[in-house]
Amino acid sequence: MIEEIALSRGHEIVARIDVGAAFDLKDAEVAIEFTTPTTAKDNILRAWAQNVPVVCGTTGWDADSLMEEDKRLHNKPMLIWKSNFSVGVNIFFDLNKALASAMKAQPQYTPSITETHHIHKLDKPSGTAKTLAEQIGTDVAIESIREGEVPGTHVVTWDSEEDTIIITHIAKGRRGFALGAVLAAESLV
Repeated sequence: MIEEIALSRGHEIVARIDVGAAFDLKDAEVAIEFTTPTTAKDNILRAWAQNVPVVCGTTGWDADSLMEEDKRLHNKPMLIWKSNFSVGVNIFFDLNKALASAMKAQPQYTPSITETHHIHKLDKPSGTAKTLAEQIGTDVAIESIREGEVPGTHVVTWDSEEDTIIITHIAKGRRGFALGAVLAAESLV
């Protein structure tokens, strides 16, 4: 899907890297990395060795240390990592931050997060749920549900004895994630 969107936006795909394939990015302006927590860091370092910036959406690994290394080693950003590249989720993140800020003055509310994904999802809780919890900034209970082929649903609830506030993002497919990754790649070139 990333490839389809990139081509539709006028980009050329110069390499596709698969398990065991040669890692040659000499003609690439940017690499988009969505693999596994055990391979992401090595893939990024291999791209950097060829002076190729990376957009990475792999979750379940320590991206923070590599983000700091990027700031120390490079004059321009060489890595954009997000727990979720969906345009809608990033707007949802903004709403979550604003709500969390407003709730600091309302201690009667208790936050919680429920995230639901397909049964093939490797990390639990999802990177998106972790990001939401970090934005809230206090201990937040996260319930992770794995069922069917759900692309991703995130619900942030603030509950009190008087009322409940709920914000929700429901992904309808994977296209929004892919578009966000391509938009991020465009920002690096």
